[in-house]
Amino acid sequence: MSKDAPIQSQFAGVMNALAEGIDEGLNGRLRPKTIGFALLVFEFGKTEGGRVNYVSNAERSEMITAVKEWLARAEGRVIETETRQ
Repeated sequence: MSKDAPIQSQFAGVMNALAEGIDEGLNGRLRPKTIGFALLVFEFGKTEGGRVNYVSNAERSEMITAVKEWLARAEGRVIETETRQ
């Protein structure tokens, strides 16, 4: 399966509906949007070699950057300083 494959069919409807609600909750009807998000969905016990589905209101490249930033923080690879924004 390609890395750009669509959301698995069993998750597509609910994930897209949730994404619309999350986006409206965070951004209302603002344009341009000011808050981005990504929703990741996976099946327990199937993450190793399995599939993680995602939906986002951001461009793929922006979402990947945000996930990398979050992973660095979660893994303790980012040192917080007062000047860092």
